[in-house]
Amino acid sequence: MSRFHYRAARPDGTIVETDTEGETPRAVRAQLEAQGLLVLDLSGSGTRPSRSMTSRQRPLAPRDFLVFNQEFLALVKAGLPMLRCFDLLTDRLAPGGFQQALQSVRERIRGGSSISEAMSMHPIYFPELYQASLRAGEQAGNLPEVLSRYIDYLKMLIGVREKVVKATIYPIFLLGFGILVTMGLLFFVLPSFAEVYQESRVELPWATQLLLDVTNSASQWIIGLVLVLGTAGVWVYWWKKTPQGQWRIHWLLLNAPIVGPLFLKNQVIRLVRTLSTILGGGIPLLSALQVTAQSMPNKVFARALNSVITHVREGTSFSAALKKEKFLPSLTLEMIEVGETTGALEAMLFEVAEFHEGELDFQLSRMMTWIEPIFIILIGVILGGVVIALYLPIFQMAGAV
Repeated sequence: MSRFHYRAARPDGTIVETDTEGETPRAVRAQLEAQGLLVLDLSGSGTRPSRSMTSRQRPLAPRDFLVFNQEFLALVKAGLPMLRCFDLLTDRLAPGGFQQALQSVRERIRGGSSISEAMSMHPIYFPELYQASLRAGEQAGNLPEVLSRYIDYLKMLIGVREKVVKATIYPIFLLGFGILVTMGLLFFVLPSFAEVYQESRVELPWATQLLLDVTNSASQWIIGLVLVLGTAGVWVYWWKKTPQGQWRIHWLLLNAPIVGPLFLKNQVIRLVRTLSTILGGGIPLLSALQVTAQSMPNKVFARALNSVITHVREGTSFSAALKKEKFLPSLTLEMIEVGETTGALEAMLFEVAEFHEGELDFQLSRMMTWIEPIFIILIGVILGGVVIALYLPIFQMAGAV
């Protein structure tokens, strides 16, 4: 008999985590499910991947994982045996970590493990949300429906991410281009003008003199400035890896002017979509909240959801627990409360996601409409001011002649 550690959900939604004994993981899982438990995690001696193995692996890009699931769904719908599905999926992949993980999953399924149980040995490639969705689909016998729901979820995440990236990359490009051109004028063109003005011994206008003084000071302090900025950058890089640093950076992103509402809506969409996907698979609310909290990249939302779980476990309603934490917009809270009251929480979460996606599209379009001319005008004013300050002495000398 081997010893196994498991985490499971009772029918009332409470979580139990303890050890048990059994011959095989499959036998232990069957025994726990016979007791009415929904097994969320099951591990035993020799079943956990080593740290050295997982440290060398990197998760798939969202689009690659989407393609994998689309192919997986097509094979399942075709009615092929599960082992044959994984044979085909493995053969089409190039050699690498994900192919090895699929080979391991195939061998574990051949040994009697369920799909979700076999994938739980490779959390780098198969996140807990994906495992929980497959587990619910296996238990309910609706694996194709669960895969379709997860594919829609992935498409939503990819779409929202691309919208946010497209909205932010263009302003960053404009700002970077303006800074490069300005630096080129100051450090390559200005010295030539300075030599001419020095030889002519003319009295420089205050704007030109100020520009020369600032550039000379910057040239003297440039090495120290680079060292200070480099040291600060290294400190921020290590600080953001700490739990407190991650939470503070994510809080600043959510509360930043202009872009803060965009990040907030992005996280709200991810939260309600994730929770709706898990609840649609038949997983109890508490278990669904735990999986959602672990899958949230924003630490502010993750910490708030953990507090919500505590409130719900103590008997507070879901909507009331969300109101206590005050991290969601008021309209979102009202819609969730209506869904919970009417017993249609999953459907209402879907409607909340659709509503916020529409708002995000509108805000991104409006921001792009205004930000392009604003940045062009700002860069034009800066470059124009530098050029005018460079040529102002020439204009004065020409007027004197």
